[in-house]
Amino acid sequence: MTTLVVGAGRGIGRAVALTLARAGHRLALMDSDATALAETTNCLDEATAAYTVDIRDAGAVGDAIDDAEARIGPLTGLAHVAGILETGSILDSDPGAWQKTYDVNVFGLLNVVRHTGRIMRERRSGSIVVVGSNAAGVPRMSMGAYGSSKAAATMLVRILGLEVAQYGIRANIVAPGSTDTDMQRSMWPDPEDDAHARPVIEGDLATFKAGIPLGRIALPEDIADSVEFLLSDRARHITMQSLYVDGGATLRA
Repeated sequence: MTTLVVGAGRGIGRAVALTLARAGHRLALMDSDATALAETTNCLDEATAAYTVDIRDAGAVGDAIDDAEARIGPLTGLAHVAGILETGSILDSDPGAWQKTYDVNVFGLLNVVRHTGRIMRERRSGSIVVVGSNAAGVPRMSMGAYGSSKAAATMLVRILGLEVAQYGIRANIVAPGSTDTDMQRSMWPDPEDDAHARPVIEGDLATFKAGIPLGRIALPEDIADSVEFLLSDRARHITMQSLYVDGGATLRA
C-alpha cells in the first residue's frame, strides 16, 4: 500500500507511521510541526515524502497530496491522526478555542478526506482510517469543544463511508481512550510524573468518569496496530465502523 499519514509528527501519528512502515507501506507524511515531522522521518529506514502543512489550508493540503502521488505513487490508504485538544466548560470557554478546535478537527479533516477521497473514487479503490476519540460517544466534563468536534468527525467519516462504498472504498474510525501522548500528559499537573496516570486508570466519581477496566492507559502503538489492521485487506469487509481502543473505559453496549 501507499499511504498518507496526517499528523505524523509525534504521538499516535508517529506510531502509525512506524507501524505502517514495518508492514510494508510506502509512506507520505504530513504534519504542521516541521521539527517533529523530521524526527519521525529520521526514524524510518526508507526515504518518504514529508510535507509541513496546516490542514486548515485546503490548497496546501491538495498540493501536498498531488506532489506525494507524483513522488511515491498512487495513494491507496489514508491514516488521518491530526487533531488538537481544548478543554474548558461550555458556558465559560472561549469561543475562539471552539473555532480553532473545529477548524482543525472537523474542517481540516474535511480538507484531507475530500482531496484524498476524490482521488480514490477515480480509481475505485482505497481505505481510509481516521483516529477519533472515545470522547465522541461519551460525555466528558470540560471537553465540550473536543468531544463535540470528534463526534462531528466520526459522523463525517461514517457518512463518507456510505457514500464511497459503491466505489470500493472503505472508511473507518479508530476511537482511542486515554493514551500516553503529549496531549494526554498536557492535562496532568506535571506532564513528567507517571503517577498522574493512576487517577485516569481508577476513574473519578466527582467528574462522572469511569476508569479503565484493563488497568492501564494505552500506548500509541496499541492504537497504531488497530489503524494498520483497518487499512489492510484483513479488514476488507469492514466499513463505517468505530473501533474503540480504550481498555473498556466507555463501557459501550
